[in-house]
Parts: sequence; structure tokens; C-alpha cells
Amino acid sequence: MSEIAINDSIGSQPDDELPSATTVALVQLALACGGFGIGTGEFAIMGLLPNVADTFSVTTPQAGYVISAYALGVVIGAPVIAVLAAKMARRTLLLTLMLIFAAGNIFSAMAPTFETFTLLRFVSGLPHGAYFGVAALVAASMVPVHRRARAVGRVMLGLTVATLLGTPLTTFFGQSLDWQIAFFSVGVLGLLTVVLIWFYVPQDRVSEEASFLRELGAFRRPQVWLTLGIAAVGYGGMFAMFSYIASTTTEVAMLPETAVPIMLVLFGVGMNAGNFIGSWLADKSLLGTIGGSLVYNIVVLTTFSLTAANPYMLGLSVFLVGCGFAAGPALQTRLMDVAADAQTLAAASNHSAFNIANAIGAWLGGLVIAWGYGFAATGYVGAALSFLGLFVFAASARLERRAGA
Repeated sequence: MSEIAINDSIGSQPDDELPSATTVALVQLALACGGFGIGTGEFAIMGLLPNVADTFSVTTPQAGYVISAYALGVVIGAPVIAVLAAKMARRTLLLTLMLIFAAGNIFSAMAPTFETFTLLRFVSGLPHGAYFGVAALVAASMVPVHRRARAVGRVMLGLTVATLLGTPLTTFFGQSLDWQIAFFSVGVLGLLTVVLIWFYVPQDRVSEEASFLRELGAFRRPQVWLTLGIAAVGYGGMFAMFSYIASTTTEVAMLPETAVPIMLVLFGVGMNAGNFIGSWLADKSLLGTIGGSLVYNIVVLTTFSLTAANPYMLGLSVFLVGCGFAAGPALQTRLMDVAADAQTLAAASNHSAFNIANAIGAWLGGLVIAWGYGFAATGYVGAALSFLGLFVFAASARLERRAGA
């Protein structure tokens, strides 16, 4: 096993000291495998809630608490783990996180009671944000500075492919055979990732200056908070729409239930396209990609609400909203830049922010529906959140210009 130094300043290594293209590709594959497992485990439960409810004799809304438990694990786990593991080698931390994730999912499949299952979903969510944050730092450290966002995007490709393949497959087999199979399979994916990381991710040296106090220093930087605010507010719109896409499909576009999986696939295709295009654009202009994607989201989410009753326009809008994930790699890379020497905490917190966006979007979308405006109105909610995110982005850009002056 070779050893590398993963510098605190991402992308600062001279090009002649970077690993070979083969090594980089294998590392990215190993890290993306973990992202695929995490994405599959996070979203598969949404299609299996009725099955879980039947097993534990609870209502489907009560079963939905396990989704909240996982999200809470992500929000809490990302910053806490990043701080506590400040002096741990990143390769060792990745292995530990994947082992926790694998164990959480395997034991979820064997949970004897609903309370135990809910607790295990919380535990399974704890490594989520820290894994993606550390994986992004490792991937970015192994390529030239002008290709960082594309490296981050390849790691996140595991998450987006999960929405396209992993989630539908595990949901299908979970419904056809037994929902526990889905979580056991996700646990196996976690163990496979452990093996891949063990063999392909090089050893790294921990900086002598690393400490939990230095990591906490990230939260003293206004740009870190502003960037997290863009993710938490500006991208809640995507979740406001997606949380209710099944009902929009059947009750607004008047399509049969069999059309819902098609909409989910279109959204997954859009996320993958957005991840690819956004990674490339972010390497050209980080701020331009983030700001441009917010404007883009305002337009496509408004179009969603205006045209949701038309089945063909609904499918197109769902695909286009999925493409809004283009900002994901850009925001992750932006946090690496503004966090200075506290990159692990900042990078991990990005996924806490996106889970907050998920909660805000779903909550506000539900309020609008409860007030009688209908499922299609969730697009207007999303556009408003993106508009608010644009204000946060403008504040960040203005602070950037002042610092440069």
C-alpha cells in the first residue's frame, strides 16, 4: 500500500507529484461505490414504507418517522464526526464510516421492533455526510486544481446513479420478496466499499496541526455559513417538488400509478445529467455555476407548476428539475475553498445542509398543499426558496468582492 500526503490545501500539489490516472480512477470508483450504497439506502425506504408499516403494525405516516430519523442522523453526524475525527487519517476514517454504515443497514434488516428499526436508521445516517465530505476531499486532492469539481462529481455520481438504478431495484425486490432484503443488500454494498477502499485508497498522513479546535474554526468564517445557507435554503425547492411527485403524477396529470416510476427515472436521469454538466461548469466558474443554477431552478420550478397537468410537460419538468443537482459538486468544492484549514468539517456539513433543504422543502410543500393550493403549487414553493437562495448567494458574492478589494 502506497502512502500519499493529502494536503490541507486541496489541489496544491505539483502536477508531477499527483498519482497516476489509473490510481485516481480506482480511488474514485471505490468512493463512488460508497456513494451508491448510501444513496440507495437513503431513498429505498420511501418506496417501502407501506411494507415496513405492515411488518411493525404501525400506520404509514408513523413509518415515515424512520425517514426523519435517518435525516437527523445525517444532520448531527456530519459535523460531530468531522470534529471528533480531526486527527484521524482520512483513509482510516472512510473505512470506519463505511463499517458503521454497513452495520447499521444489516442490523436494520434484523430489527425486532419499530423502535429498534428507527434507532438503527438514525445510526445508519450518522456516517452519511462525513463520508461524502471526506471522500470529496480525498478525490479532489488527487487531481490538478482545475479538475477538482469533476473529481468531486465522480464521487457524487454514486449518489445520483443510486436514484436511477439502486433505489428502483431495491424497491422492486423489497416489495416482491421482503423489504428487509433491501437493507441487507445496502449493508453488503457498504462492506464491498470497505474492501475497495482498503485496496485502492492510498494511506495518507495526518497534518501535525490537525485538531478539533481547528475544524471548529470553519464556523467562524462567514463564507462557510453563507455557502451552507445557499444549500439549505436555495435547494429546498427541488425537494418541495420531489417529495410529492407521486401525487402530482396521479392527481394533477391524471396518470396511472404505473407512471410514477417513470417520473422517478426521469428525475434520476436529470440528476445524473446535472452532476456531469455541473461538475464541468464548476471547474470553469464556481460562483457562476452556483448562481446560474439558482436562476435555472426558479425558471424550471415555475414551469413545473404552470404545466403539471400536461403529462408530457410534467415529465420534461421533472427531468429539468433533476438537472438542478448541477450545483452539488460546485457547492462541495466551494466549501473546500472557503473553509481554509478546516475543510473536513465544512465539506461534511454540506450534506447536513442538503438534508435541512430536504426537510424545509417537504414541510413548506406540505403546508401549501394543506392550504388547498394543490400538489402542482409545490413548484412555486420551490421557486420561492430558490429566489431566497439567490439573495444568500448575492451576499456571499458581495463579501467575496470586498475581500478581493
